[in-house]
Amino acid sequence: MSRRCELTGKAVLSGHLVSHSNRKTKRKFLPNLCNVTLQSDTLQRSVRLRVSANALRSVEHRGGLDAFLAKAKADELSMNARTIKREIEKKLAAAS
Repeated sequence: MSRRCELTGKAVLSGHLVSHSNRKTKRKFLPNLCNVTLQSDTLQRSVRLRVSANALRSVEHRGGLDAFLAKAKADELSMNARTIKREIEKKLAAAS
């Protein structure tokens, strides 16, 4: 399983650990990933995703999973999240 957020695409970054003597050694910056269960109002079911804490705040700010996926670009999302986005779009199209 890759260390990548399923909603925002945040991944591992690399950089330097700089000591007091200014010696630089390689290090990794890992995203703060959480396994969460989010509720989809349109699909009326829960969805398990591995998202960063930052993405979780963005989901809450935009008004839930459905609103977040409606605004999100498909190339940033994982395959699982793209499938959920398509299901939500189909359900909304059928309703209207």
